[in-house]
Order: sequence, then C-alpha cells, then structure tokens
Amino acid sequence: MSVTRALGAAMRRIQMGNALSAFGIGFTVPYLYVYVAQVRDLGASTAGVVLAVFAVAALVVLPFTGRVIDRRGPLPVLVGGAVSAAVGALCMGFASSVAMVLLSAALLGAGTAVVQPALATMIVWCSTPATRTRAFAMQFFLANLGLGIGGLIGGQLVDESRPDSFLLLFGIEAVMFLVLAGIGASVRLPHSAVIPGAVPQGDSGSEGGLRALLGHRAMVRLCGLGFVLFFACYGQFESGLAAYGTEAAGIEPSTLGIALAANTAVIVIAQFVVLRLVERRRRSRVIALVGLIWTVAWIVAGYAGLGHGSQTMATAAFISTYALFGLGEAMLSPTVAPLVADLAPESMVGQYNSAFALVKQLALAVGPAVGGPMGASLHAPYILTFVVFSLGISVLALRLGRQLTAVQDRPLPARSRVVASSVPVKDLAPAE
Repeated sequence: MSVTRALGAAMRRIQMGNALSAFGIGFTVPYLYVYVAQVRDLGASTAGVVLAVFAVAALVVLPFTGRVIDRRGPLPVLVGGAVSAAVGALCMGFASSVAMVLLSAALLGAGTAVVQPALATMIVWCSTPATRTRAFAMQFFLANLGLGIGGLIGGQLVDESRPDSFLLLFGIEAVMFLVLAGIGASVRLPHSAVIPGAVPQGDSGSEGGLRALLGHRAMVRLCGLGFVLFFACYGQFESGLAAYGTEAAGIEPSTLGIALAANTAVIVIAQFVVLRLVERRRRSRVIALVGLIWTVAWIVAGYAGLGHGSQTMATAAFISTYALFGLGEAMLSPTVAPLVADLAPESMVGQYNSAFALVKQLALAVGPAVGGPMGASLHAPYILTFVVFSLGISVLALRLGRQLTAVQDRPLPARSRVVASSVPVKDLAPAE
C-alpha cells in the first residue's frame, strides 16, 4: 500500500472515531445538569460543581498530555483517554451520591480533554499542509453533526421520571468512547517521512518543552487570540448569553434549544461552502472577519434584549445571534486548528495541540464565571463588553498575521488565471 493510501485509510478511521464519540457525547451534554440536580436530587449547587469539575480535570491533565503524545505517540493517549471517559460515563449513569458524581465527572472530563489533542495530532500526522485545512474542517463538521444527532435522539429517550432512561444515555456514551478506543487501537499511522512534515521525527520533544513554546512569539499570540475567541463565544453559550436571553429578552427556556439547533444547522450547512471561500485566503484575515461577524452577532443580541420590538422580533434576533456565531465557527475550523499544527516544530506537535487545548479550557472556565452574572443582571454592560472583545479578535488576528510566514498564513496559493509564473521573493517573507 502506498503512503498516500495509508494516510487516507488512517484519516478515514480517525474521522469516523471522532464522529462516533461526538455522537455519544451529544446524548448526555444537554441533560447533565437536569440529571444531577433533579433526577438524582443532588441540588443545583452540586450540578454546578460537577460542571466545574469537568474544567478542573481538563486543566490538571492537559499540561502533561502534550509531552506524552510527543514521546509515546498519540495512539496510547487516545486509547487511554477514551477508556477513562467511557468508565466515567458509565459510573455517572449509576452515581447516586455526591462523591460518586464528582469522581465520575473527573474521569469523564479528564478523558475527554486528552482525547482532543490526541485526535488533532493524529490528523496532523496523516495530512500535509495542503490537505490539513480540509481535514480539520471535516473534523469540526462531523463533531457538530454527531453532537446534533446525538442530542436529538437523546431527547426522545430521556424521561426525568425514569432514572434508568439516563442510564441508557450514559451507557450509549460509554459504548461510543469504547468504539473510539477500538478504532484508535486499529489505526496504523504511517512512520515514513516520504511526505515531508507528515510525521514528527525523533524524540526531541522533551528538549524544547514549555520554554520553547513560550519563546515562539507567533504561538503565544495565537494562544492569546484563542483565549479571546473561546471566551467571547463558547464560554457564553450556556451561561451568560442564555442568562441574558431569558432575563433581558424574555426568551423561553425552550427557545434556547432552538437557538443551539440553529447554531449547529448553520455549521453543518455552511461548513464546506465557507471552506471553498476561505481556504485560499490568508488565515489571519479570515479570523479577523470572524471578529466582525461576531460583533454583528452581539449587536443583534443587544437588540433582542435592549430594543423595544415585539417578543417575536426579540426571539428571532436571539436565534439569529446563535446562527451568526455558527457562521463564524465554520470559518474558524479550517483556520485556527491547522494553524496550530503548522506553527509547531515536528517534534512538538502534541505539546502545541495540548497547549492550545489548555487555553481553550481556561477560556471555557473563566467565560461562564464572568459572563453568567453579567448576562443575568448587567445587560447593557454585558453586550458592550463582548462587542469590544469581538472587535479585539479582529485586531489580534491582524497583528498575528504579521508574525506568520506567507505559507503559514496562506498554505494554498490564491487561484490565478496565469498558467505559469515565477515565485516572487517577497512571498517567502513574513506576511504583512
């Protein structure tokens, strides 16, 4: 089998495992709070602590994950993380005490956290700079499709009066993680360097470590940009924006589900249309455009809660906010994750992916803590704050572009009608 065919076969298995694990997660994520607080009757405060434990567990394990990936490869980490998540999910289905719920959440959160950089590293190993953009776009598309379908099916199976229905949901999630572990164990990653940059060579990852990463100015700027991205979007979905919608805009709780469905629908429908439009453009400018789109989204949200239109208009505006966020997410998936991979030295791909995953988890932990109280009571300052953050995304993205080489910022050249031409020297210099 040729190297190209081996890469393609491995990539298909990786993407299938990614989709099935997202499908399993979709069964439980929308109902975890209700399960802990009401079905197990452990109270709202315990449910809140459980959500915090997910973030804390991720923050504990991620600093060590990257080095293990670079030393031992992503497969052992993927399998170990998937098995841990499966055990955590199954234990959660049987948990009836606070201690058991928290232990289950820690196992599930830690396992899920390490799976992500392992999958990202496997995608990097099985792709080239020319194919990486589409590979990460496909990963994001399949993950959202899996989450959406899992959530819809889970909603038909769940019954608050029957705890065994939740055991079924968590059991399905556990099985899907075990399937991911099995698929991961069966993947044969190529170890040939025929395709330059496809597979890290050597074991020098232990020499660079955190010091080398912090000394990489472009990566540090990308991490700062990533924190703002996740803080201003994902960190607000189920906390600040939901609180703002119900308190300021008078949105019914059921409408929150419709808004999230609109977000997923836009991602699924628009992903590959957007990909064709952005894959040959500078990544920094695409991210800057996302900041502008999200600025409009927050202004629309401001109208929903602070405007004086009808309730129907407020509801439509609120759902449109989530849809606009989805459009921005579809533009980010083929830009940010591949950029992390292209910035990483070959021996530190795992550490770079884990560092960026750690930044994401920090943003997801801080976002609800800041946005929740503001969205519930400080309505105008809340909207203004995140309009500023969204504009900040555009500024940070353009500044990041100055630190990138032309190939890092735009790995695929722009389409041209010129049949043949020489490569200008300026294209080898950092992009302006």
